[in-house]
Amino acid sequence: MRTITIGPASVITRHQAVMVARQVIAHARVGHDPATARQRIRGAPRMDDFIAEYWEKCAPTWKPSTQETAGGYRRCHIDGAFPDAYVDSLSEAEVIKWFVALTDRSGPGAANRCLEILRAAFNKAEKWGYRVENTNPCLAVRQNKRNHRTRFLSDDELVRVGAMLAEARSSDDRTLHARASAILLLILTGCRVSEVLGLHWTDLKGKRLLLRDTKTGPRTVWLGDEAREILVSIPRAAKQPWIFWNWRYASPIKSVQDLWAQVRAQAKLRDVRLHDLRHTFASHAVMGKENLPMIGKLLGHALVASTARYAHFDDDHLLEATETIGAAIERAMLTGSL
Repeated sequence: MRTITIGPASVITRHQAVMVARQVIAHARVGHDPATARQRIRGAPRMDDFIAEYWEKCAPTWKPSTQETAGGYRRCHIDGAFPDAYVDSLSEAEVIKWFVALTDRSGPGAANRCLEILRAAFNKAEKWGYRVENTNPCLAVRQNKRNHRTRFLSDDELVRVGAMLAEARSSDDRTLHARASAILLLILTGCRVSEVLGLHWTDLKGKRLLLRDTKTGPRTVWLGDEAREILVSIPRAAKQPWIFWNWRYASPIKSVQDLWAQVRAQAKLRDVRLHDLRHTFASHAVMGKENLPMIGKLLGHALVASTARYAHFDDDHLLEATETIGAAIERAMLTGSL
């Protein structure tokens, strides 16, 4: 015989106690023993101690970029968020309260990322025996709706950006030349910023870039003549593996954000991020009538669904498509053939 304490009679009504008791008995009949489960997790740590243990065991297996990003979210939003809670007793209500406050304070994107980190941590808590299985308090929390941007550069905007980058690449400043070349390569390949700035000379094989590590694993990027000429024109630092080298500080280039801010201001593009250059590559490929699986392969997407959100058209292409379809229908009505 085992005794299960449901709760204090001063708080729980008779009806609530009966309902919980029926659930406990039903679980017991299929072999689940709540008393044993509680005994197993009785030594569960406090939340901060558990997060520290989770990081120590799991973070070394993550990519360096993931460690850096997740570490920042942990320091800013997770550490100290539940000072009095134990990992086995944290409730959905407490997580929801934290998530709503975080959304108001730091925005929907940051809140979503922190929730993903916490959900993964609680999955490990169940696996390590700190919580009863299927009690992850993050599962019932609905993430904030994600608003995918649809911004890409038009032909006129590309001309203005190209003029700014050409001027920077013509400079005698080798660092400025390399940074401008990196931005231009983003436009011509659709690569992510980290993929371009992390390139080594050994990654360049003819008209291919063999990326050692990306968001979806190693992949090959095919280069057009223009992209290859840009890479070949970059000054090479002796005995250094990196393609994009900061000659001023004798170190790899870590960011081109400040140069992009200058180019964007001169080209009068207030709302264009560096990542929108990847969006531009994909959108122009779609407008060039490339199919989504092909574009997904060029971008390194594992799923076609990931590519579909890049498939946006400007008004000119929509009008052209409408006129083509309309002309075909009219021709069929008049002649009986398409």
